[in-house]
Amino acid sequence: MNLPNKLTIGRIITAIIILIMLIIPWDNLGIVFPTFQVAGRIPVNLKYIIAGILFVLAALTDFLDGHIARSRNLVTDFGKVMDAIADKVLVNGLLIILAYDGFISIAIPVIIITRDIFVDSFKMASGKKGKVVAASFTGKAKTMCMMIGMALTMFYNLPFELIGINIGYALMIIATILSVISACEYYYNAKDTFKAK
Repeated sequence: MNLPNKLTIGRIITAIIILIMLIIPWDNLGIVFPTFQVAGRIPVNLKYIIAGILFVLAALTDFLDGHIARSRNLVTDFGKVMDAIADKVLVNGLLIILAYDGFISIAIPVIIITRDIFVDSFKMASGKKGKVVAASFTGKAKTMCMMIGMALTMFYNLPFELIGINIGYALMIIATILSVISACEYYYNAKDTFKAK
């Protein structure tokens, strides 16, 4: 197994650790994560800070494995499949938890996950006919806004929360809008695939 694939597997493992850590009702097990008061008014739970740090590390491996695979010509079919799985487990799983815990609107994971289903379907249909639909700039911008927004959300939007500006949530709203736009772009670029012969 080459280095990019190892990084991808590591990201999947990290994603699972993050999800388990946030899903388990630790209070019922007698384990309490300490909560700190930042600036005397912002409650910050250590559980989400730890999850945020792990998330940032996982997001960095997402960039690294792709860069290494392309620069060293180590791109494999296994890597492509596992990279997509890693992204979905990390991002979609965490979006659901953030919505459940009240950090974000439930509309965000619903729109993002629905968009992913459509886009993946477009890609598969196009791939079967030998047409590759490249990632658009909008799609890449959506991913960047989503990753930064999720990280800031788990860090309680600090330091921006100190001045009353929720940059993290704003970025996630922008990412949600961009996800819809990019889905339309994917459909436009792949629409010939769906034309009946």
